[in-house]
Amino acid sequence: MIQTLEGMIRRFCAYGLELKDSDGFTHDWCTLIPALELSYKTSIHSSTGKTPAMPEKGWNPRLPYDTLKKELVDIHPTASSFKLMLDKAGHHANRCMKDSFKYAKERWDKSH
Repeated sequence: MIQTLEGMIRRFCAYGLELKDSDGFTHDWCTLIPALELSYKTSIHSSTGKTPAMPEKGWNPRLPYDTLKKELVDIHPTASSFKLMLDKAGHHANRCMKDSFKYAKERWDKSH
């Protein structure tokens, strides 16, 4: 976990002392450390299968998204079918890419 945190901080600070967000506002990187910490503490770690906040505090911090997710109960049927269509298209595209990579590898292996 420490290596992950060190890598996150290293990449987070690599852009210099000031960061510009998508709206053009400039932030000092040290003012954004709490957001990095929250992001780290709420991400599931691969070796433990839990978030770092769970063993430390015994509970996971609630994110704004968690609150919004609970409020979005009623989804319009058209939106649901559109999401389903996009999901199917994404799966189909992934399957096509895998088949393409497999075919390219087979051709490469035959000629080399």
